[in-house]
Amino acid sequence: MSTSAVAPGTRLAERFRLEDRVSESDGATLWKAIDEILARPVAVHTFAPDFPRVHEVVTAARAASRLTDPRLTQVFDAAEDDKHAYVVSEWVTGETLTDLLANGPLEPERAAGLVAEAAEALAHAHEARLYHLCLRPAHLVWTTGNTVKVLGVAVDAAMYGLTTDQPALDDAEGLGRLLYAGLTGHWPGDEEEGGLPAAPMTDGHFCTPRQVTAGVPGYLDTVTVRACLPESRKGQGALSSPADITEALAGVARPMPIPISYPSTPAVASASHTEGLDVTHRNQTTVAPLPPVQRRQQGGGSALNRVLMTIVVLLVIAAVGVGAWTVGRSLGSGTEPEAQPTTPSATSPSSSTPAQTVKPAKARGFDPLGNDGDEKSDKAGLAIDGKPSTYWETEGYTSPELGNLKKGVGLLLDMGKSVQVSDVVATLGSSPGANVELKVGDAPELGSLKTVATAKDASGKTTLKPDQAATGQYVLIWFTRVPADAGKFHGTIYEVVVHSPGSA
Repeated sequence: MSTSAVAPGTRLAERFRLEDRVSESDGATLWKAIDEILARPVAVHTFAPDFPRVHEVVTAARAASRLTDPRLTQVFDAAEDDKHAYVVSEWVTGETLTDLLANGPLEPERAAGLVAEAAEALAHAHEARLYHLCLRPAHLVWTTGNTVKVLGVAVDAAMYGLTTDQPALDDAEGLGRLLYAGLTGHWPGDEEEGGLPAAPMTDGHFCTPRQVTAGVPGYLDTVTVRACLPESRKGQGALSSPADITEALAGVARPMPIPISYPSTPAVASASHTEGLDVTHRNQTTVAPLPPVQRRQQGGGSALNRVLMTIVVLLVIAAVGVGAWTVGRSLGSGTEPEAQPTTPSATSPSSSTPAQTVKPAKARGFDPLGNDGDEKSDKAGLAIDGKPSTYWETEGYTSPELGNLKKGVGLLLDMGKSVQVSDVVATLGSSPGANVELKVGDAPELGSLKTVATAKDASGKTTLKPDQAATGQYVLIWFTRVPADAGKFHGTIYEVVVHSPGSA
């Protein structure tokens, strides 16, 4: 398929609709697309007619589609014929190792835990004779679902035309470099990689992690040296496969997953050649830390724990004794305790009316300041279908201020009748930067809708709560600023829930 024939809106295999061009390099174009059957975002690669390795890429993608490790991004489809060739894979949301290192090295056990997960996943791929061969910080992702993902297994090597006669050793060295980066914030190479500066050198050799960053445990320094710093091994054996790395890091605590209610949406796209990747917090100066990991016991910790436990037990015994003595005195006195007033306070939950969820009758994209007044209304129902995996989004704009084309755009809910709105919970995209307003009124016109709540720099699950309950048939989530998403700027809503203390 020629690149001139491929444009936003093109449908492949009668189900994958191309939406946004994310990147293009050497005849391979990465798209953010929608699987119209499953209503989910996917990554799609298309290829120029003169792309020299189409057959190799499609073959590698088909082989990678058989991998079942959840830490490896899934390939959904791959096709090649006279008219077109494409690869469809999972669209991943999260932060790359580069993003996680924006403010410096990671805590050593966190860095080791991420690489241990990646090594285990690649060991499984190697069992199927599938290799990576070009591991970089952008290929290791901590997802918004609090899991590790490794991008590009098999397919990236085919895309770049990489071959080797020692794939296990190459991938082990790649994992070692990722661990080095996580421990030091530097890349052990002659040039910077993905924004990470090159590692410092001494006597013509890269410094070890402990020479670069204070506090790196000796065993992690040793693992890194054995994996990717042959000049510093001093007789220590090399770690020559992902399985070796897995075994060396077997005692490391893994990052602990944290359940979330709703998935996050795409942010700025930064992907390997094979998979789409939405990177959250790309524009923030601070990076959200990984969830706490279980730590290995340090020397002396168990003794301190026993002392603390003894103190707690003694306090519990004392409290039980005092309670028993008090009850005994009460029973012996023959008097009943004085009754306390039972009148509920004004703030008692039992005296307040519980909030009710009110389901909108319908929804539409609301663009009264645009040319046709509509903003992807065909997708508006996905924001009120009760499925957190589906979403509505605005058109793509060239700047956060809606391309300076209009003051706002939004999602308008028709509640079917006038209702009292106590709050609205909107699950937005995970990328910060959205400014939203909650407007309520009795007519579907911008001038008739009153702003009752606002949120700035919003992302994820956002509660818009009026100071006083507002009443109206129409509820509008109004974007006045939208965050970055896949090279453009979109406002995205996965789900909207309207709460009411009762019908008006």
